[in-house]
Parts: sequence; structure tokens; C-alpha cells
Amino acid sequence: MDPMIAALLNPGAYDHPVERVDCLETHISWILLTGTFAYKIKKPVNLGFVDFSTPERRRWFCQEELRLNRRLAPDIYLGLSAIHGPPERATLRGSGPTIELAVRMRQFPQSALLGAVLERHGLVDAQLEGLADDLAAFHAAAAVAGPDDPYGAPELVNLPAVANLEVLEACGLVPDRDVAALRQWTEGQFEQLRPSFARRRSQSRIRECHGDLHLGNMLLEGERIRVFDCLEFSPELRWIDVISDLAFLVMDLEHRDRPDLGAVLLNRWLGRCGDYGGLLFWRWYRIYRSLVRAKVCALRLRQQTLGSHESVLLQQDLERYLLGASRATATPAPALVITHGVSGSGKSHRARQLCHRQGWIQLRSDVERKRLFGTWGQGEAPPLPGDPYRPEVGAMLYRQHLPEQAGRILGAGLSVVVDATFLRRDHRQRMEDLARQCSVPFLIVACCSSPEQAQRRLVERRALGGDPSDADGAVLEAQFRTLEPLDRSERARCLDVAAELTAEGLIAAVAERLGRPADVPS
Repeated sequence: MDPMIAALLNPGAYDHPVERVDCLETHISWILLTGTFAYKIKKPVNLGFVDFSTPERRRWFCQEELRLNRRLAPDIYLGLSAIHGPPERATLRGSGPTIELAVRMRQFPQSALLGAVLERHGLVDAQLEGLADDLAAFHAAAAVAGPDDPYGAPELVNLPAVANLEVLEACGLVPDRDVAALRQWTEGQFEQLRPSFARRRSQSRIRECHGDLHLGNMLLEGERIRVFDCLEFSPELRWIDVISDLAFLVMDLEHRDRPDLGAVLLNRWLGRCGDYGGLLFWRWYRIYRSLVRAKVCALRLRQQTLGSHESVLLQQDLERYLLGASRATATPAPALVITHGVSGSGKSHRARQLCHRQGWIQLRSDVERKRLFGTWGQGEAPPLPGDPYRPEVGAMLYRQHLPEQAGRILGAGLSVVVDATFLRRDHRQRMEDLARQCSVPFLIVACCSSPEQAQRRLVERRALGGDPSDADGAVLEAQFRTLEPLDRSERARCLDVAAELTAEGLIAAVAERLGRPADVPS
């Protein structure tokens, strides 16, 4: 054991009462747990992608860690503490020469870490939706890469992906053919996406993100998920596309057999930020993130301090990350599904069931209408003035905005459920035309409801609050008056959904009507 760390395991080495000290270790850090505070100390290592080899570099990155993490968790990151030497008598007390800095944090129980919460089935949709809201706000406020910055340039985007593959090729821990296939896919897709990568910077999507957004860097406090441990050691890995930041966490949830929670997070985040164009890069970044974690496993397996049990677990994790990446290279062809029915008929509920269970994207008209007027999430253009419910706004929403966004999602190879009333036949026809243009299957999911049932649901929804829909009794009455029923040709492409149909029954029925097996996200 490092002499300094051995000395700091002594409870008397601290300037506050300590009964015992526990040490956690990663490939680049030691974390000393004292009960009240945790002290994070950087290892003197140079792994290529991270260089803590000199005292000056470790001091600088301690300062960066504090700055970056106070954006998301100022009450957890308390300051920097000097460690006095010599190493074999290291202490945080006294005034001897400073040999290292430690980042001082408020300690939290390891049982609060999100991985542990997930294992005991304590993570629910509402908590992930709250996290998605926080992350969307964080990304919106993060510093933006300028036109003269190198960040976001295609070559810089590709560099860490290549580095991941090189480590995996050299480690000798996985079959060469598996890594070779992933290299071929990654390089081929990168060349196809190269011009689109270059455009993302001009769209202000390259920002100073978290960079290491996985379950091990989050905890549950009350009902709120807190994010900590931003990636401080490499600006190139932190100044990234916001969709890459989110892809890390969604991948981690999929890796832990909860793709449904990943779909909840992705859909809520998209609803808040409206970055449907970023989905073009989704599979590339999702696979890149799997390979990041596989590389970390490989590097940890190289270290000599591991026990045999930990080595076995790391090897299994490494293989599962590679398997997840391989599966993600092949995805089902996308489909376009629209809902049909009055407000309160259960359209959004059914759309969520389809999207969360299958990893599809929910495009909700209530959200998109409010986005256009700056009252829900972030928009791509300045907010429109005036009444968001005037007739010309509805026409623009159904004839232009929703088809454009749905086309972006389909163009990224992802299935989309456009969650809207679609009361007018010409609005439905516009979507069917889009499906034909994109050469994808098309289906109408019709949700039927009596006026009394719909009215009751609207009252219940408004009482709960927090929903983007403003529909009330007057709106509902007008919808029943103006609804244009499905004609014979539309009925041939329609699935009527009864209230008693289960989520599993809905998914199976939709898959049957689309003529393919139900999608299961990678």
C-alpha cells in the first residue's frame, strides 16, 4: 500500500473526530471515508488519457474538480485540504510541508449510490424524470464551445473512440474479432457522420458537460438524484456534445438490465431540451460509451492489487460492455406511430407505455406547442408571441413542426410515437405521407373514450399539476364537435386500444400490426 495512504488510515491523522477510516480505490484515485467527510486523493499515474504524474498536475486537477462539481453539487464539494508530510507520517493536522491536496467532500452512505439503489429496486420513473429535468437545465446553462475552440471538431470527437479500441486491442482480454468488428462499425459510421459532427458546434451543442455521467457518480437523497464527480482531468473528454453526455447514463442503465429507465430518461430529457437532431448520433455515442467502460475494466484488470473475485467480476463486466456495444450496432428498422383521440382519452399514457418499454421516442404535441412559445423546456428559435392556441399555430404545429421533428427521429433510425389528438384527416395524412417518404411502417393508435371518462381524466390531471396539457372541459367539448372520424383507408392502418388492454398486450398488438417482433432496446 502507498505509505501516505497507509498513514492516513490512522483516525488520528485528521483535524476532526474520526473513529475509523475506510479506503475506496479506483484506477486513478483513493477515497478516504472518515464518517463525516470523504477525502479524494489523486494517484500519481499517467495512463495516457489521464496524467496525474506530477504534484503540480494533481494540484491543478484538484482545483478543477472543485470548480466543475460545484456546478451540480455545491453542498457536497466543500473545499480542498492540505496533506502534510512526510508520506509515512501523513496528516491533515499541523503545519508541516504540504505533500498533496485532497478534495474534501460531504460523506454520504454508499447505499445511496444509484447503482445500489437500482439493485434493491428503489429507482422509479419519477426520480429519473426529475434527473432529466436537472440535466437538461445543466446542459442549457453549461459553457458553450466557441468557433475557434478545437472541441467538437470531428477529428477530436473520433480520437477518444479510437483510443478506447486501441486499449482493448492491446489488452489481450477479449477476442480480437469482436474488437475488430466494433472498430469497423465505429470507423464506418464516423465517416458517414463526419459532416454532421462538424455542424453540432455551430448549433451550440458542444458544451462543458459532466463527462462521466454514469450510475456510480450519482446518489439518491430523498427523492432527488444528485450528480457528482465530473470528469476534471481532460478538457477534450468534458467539452463534448450534450447528447454524448446523456448517452453514458442511458447506456449504463441498459447495461444493468433497465433499458426502460433509460428510455424514461432519454424521452424526458428530449422533451425538455428538444434536441431531436442529436439523435442522429445516438447509436455512435451509445456504443462509444460502452467502449469507454470496457476500457476502464481492462485498465483495472492490469493493476496488480486486485483480488481474484474482483478480477472475475471485472472480466465479466468487460465482456458484457462489449456485448452491449455489439448488439447496439444492429437495430430494428424504425416505424412511425401516431395517436388519435380527444384530450383525456389516454393517448399520452399509451404513448409512454410504447416508448418506455421499447426504447422508442415520444414526440408530444402539448410539449412542442409550449416549446415554441418558450413555456416548456428550451427551443431552437426565439419564443413566438401571442396565443399558442390560435388556429394558425395549430396548423403550423401539425403540418410543419411535428412532421419535421418526427422526420429527424426517423432519420436517426429510431421509432417515434407522435402523441397528439390528430382529429383532422389532413393532419393524419401529413404523417402518413412522411412515413411513405421515409419508407417506414405507419400505424394509427386510436384511443376511444366517452365524454364523461375524458372529462374525469382531465380533472384528475389538472389536480396533479405538472403536465404540459392545458385541455379543459371547453376544449374537450370543442374536440368532440370537430373530430373527423377515420375513413375506411385509415381504419386499415389503425389499432383500436381498449382501456383494459395491458401494456404488454399493447406492445404485442402494435408489433403484430407493424408486421415484426416487438423491439427490445439494446
